[in-house]
Amino acid sequence: MALNYDEIVRKYEKYIFQTYTRQPIAIKKACGAVVTDVNGKEYIDCVAGIAVNNVGHCHPAVVDAIKRQAEQLIHVSNLYYTEKQALLAEELSKLAMLDRVFFCNSGTEAVEGALKLARKASGKKEFIATEHAFHGRTRGALSVTHKEKYRKPFEPLAPAVFVPYNDADAIRAAINENTAGVILEPMQGEGGVIIPSDGYLKEVRKICDEKDTLLILDEVQTGFGRTGKWFAKEHSGIIPDIMTTAKAMGGGFPMGAMLAREEVAANFVRGDHASTFGGNSLACAAALANIEVIKKEKLVKRSEELGDYLIKKLEGLKKDYVKEIRGKGLMVGMELSIKCEDIVNKAREQGVLLNCTSESVLRFVPPLTITKEQLDTAVSVLNEI
Repeated sequence: MALNYDEIVRKYEKYIFQTYTRQPIAIKKACGAVVTDVNGKEYIDCVAGIAVNNVGHCHPAVVDAIKRQAEQLIHVSNLYYTEKQALLAEELSKLAMLDRVFFCNSGTEAVEGALKLARKASGKKEFIATEHAFHGRTRGALSVTHKEKYRKPFEPLAPAVFVPYNDADAIRAAINENTAGVILEPMQGEGGVIIPSDGYLKEVRKICDEKDTLLILDEVQTGFGRTGKWFAKEHSGIIPDIMTTAKAMGGGFPMGAMLAREEVAANFVRGDHASTFGGNSLACAAALANIEVIKKEKLVKRSEELGDYLIKKLEGLKKDYVKEIRGKGLMVGMELSIKCEDIVNKAREQGVLLNCTSESVLRFVPPLTITKEQLDTAVSVLNEI
């Protein structure tokens, strides 16, 4: 027998670690850009699992691929070769324009692998990261995540220096003989949808080349069409030494990857890194279907077009307390001069799911399949609020 909302909450409170601040709804099912709670109420989803469900919830092609693969082979570990992992590695390598792929299960795992690889390849120990950066919550990833409330309870962490985002000269000045690599997001997500100025990433790439320092790009949130390109690095035309990705990779199925140039990847030899579930056949089948949907439905271009549409609609709402609206593709932030938690709560009550980041930025990362009509409704609800 299905549990009601109160029964679900009681079990969460009794049995689950209290590490999340959850909104007071229990979601039962979802399709496209709409989720439905256990009471049957529908919501337009402008969060998409935090930039995960780029092809929409439960896309039929992804669901079918998972079903078919589950009947054939789910998991055998990386002691053996499997077809789907081989196919996905080739596909991802071509899309990202990098040579080698290491599969894992999440963004923070991908970052952990990237930091290990940079240390091994460089023979150095320290990293340069940026202010307001978010790279994950495991120990290595946390060492390059900026926000003090995430870091302080778990110090000492691996050595890292934080410099202002969008300041290439600060990176140049910070690099020293102990710097293993520079890690940054091509667009900051958790930091409040911060877009760097034109030329910033190219200049950082140039500096890293001059200083013989590895450049790591964290594309965990910005990948698979989210910013109107397959990966956000394409806006600047650079190729990093190492790249991480996850979130939207598996169409909602947990999956992550670290990619690297051949000469960097060659520093990892047998036994240096591993993941029991990384690249298992079920995850790879989901990811292959997900990539095919993005191609077939032209969702990268759609993201670019709908992002422009959403920004224009939001600009029509501009009030005294709206400081700035910024974004690329369907990764859009509306920065307010007030905290936005109450707005998120009121929007949810009216059937729209939004996300607040950095306390005062409304972050819009809906499925790339969302319709203009659904975006209109979301903006209309905001207008009423």
